[in-house]
Amino acid sequence: MTSLSLKDVSKSYGTVEVLRNIDMEIQQGELIVFVGPSGCGKSTLLRMIAGLEQITGGTLEIDGMIVNNVPPAQRGIAMVFQSYALYPHMTVYDNMAFALKLAGKSKEEIDKAVRSAAETLQLTHLLDRLPKALSGGQRQRVAIGRSIVRDPKVFLFDEPLSNLDAALRVATRIEIAQLKESMPESTMIYVTHDQVEAMTLASRIVVLHGGDIEQFGEPLELYERPANTFVAQFIGSPAMNLIEAKVTATGSATAVRMADGGHADVPIASIESDMDNTVKLGMRPEDLSITESDDFLVSAEVEMVEALGETTVLYFKARNGEDGLIAKLPGIQKIAKGTTIRLTASAEKLHLFDGEGRSFLYRLA
Repeated sequence: MTSLSLKDVSKSYGTVEVLRNIDMEIQQGELIVFVGPSGCGKSTLLRMIAGLEQITGGTLEIDGMIVNNVPPAQRGIAMVFQSYALYPHMTVYDNMAFALKLAGKSKEEIDKAVRSAAETLQLTHLLDRLPKALSGGQRQRVAIGRSIVRDPKVFLFDEPLSNLDAALRVATRIEIAQLKESMPESTMIYVTHDQVEAMTLASRIVVLHGGDIEQFGEPLELYERPANTFVAQFIGSPAMNLIEAKVTATGSATAVRMADGGHADVPIASIESDMDNTVKLGMRPEDLSITESDDFLVSAEVEMVEALGETTVLYFKARNGEDGLIAKLPGIQKIAKGTTIRLTASAEKLHLFDGEGRSFLYRLA
């Protein structure tokens, strides 16, 4: 059983602390995705697991064995890099077989492993080609195949799709998902800046920011119950709207009121009696809808309209020193720039955050 455990792991370059207090348990068969903005430490953390970066503090265990000082080649890990790093003078077959030849495997073992991996990745008809004769997506599959033949304990993917165009990225993402389904016991860790990849591929997602883990959980858990405003705005596209509001406890519900008269009653399990009643109200753009009723959340003037066919995205003018709101409405909406619109959302879709940006109220629904 291949599991990973990171306990109080940190990384520093001199006096610059890049990662701190990283605690994480990864079980066999999971596909864990690291996401976060540029410079958050996600690739550094992956390279520490691979043994390409020294761990400054804490311990990394693979199958219960501390591997902090174990060389990369002896960790049972295979890494797929952002660049394909294929040998240009070797065929696909030879690229995939190279590591096995170095390991002294027999010709029969090598041939069986290469052809099995090629069949899994639909590369059998390309085994005699050189990398220059392959598309970007095919080259990435060869790089993945080169890892598969080694039968590693853990697969590490460092932004493997970032060099591909949009269409190829979608197709290759589907192929990676299918590959994981065909290898259910394989443990994989995947780094990306693309939240669509994270949401569609991950068993669980690790959101990193400034060297810390902001939240670690299943994709829909992060979407539906973000731990703080950073996660709330990082997961989801367009980002969650946040506006300042006042709250008052009213029995089993919290009355949320905005400066322009907008309001909502949010059902909650409990409310802190000593909390500051100034909060941030979170509303996902796709949860908003137009209303003409006096029972609305917020009223704002349309600044720009993006008609995308299947959806219409409305951008509203900023007000009161806050960012402008965004609403993502289904279908074609014929709304002119400059129109003032009232928006509403179901109470169970709203999020509340305290002055520190933490989610402190949990909906009953």
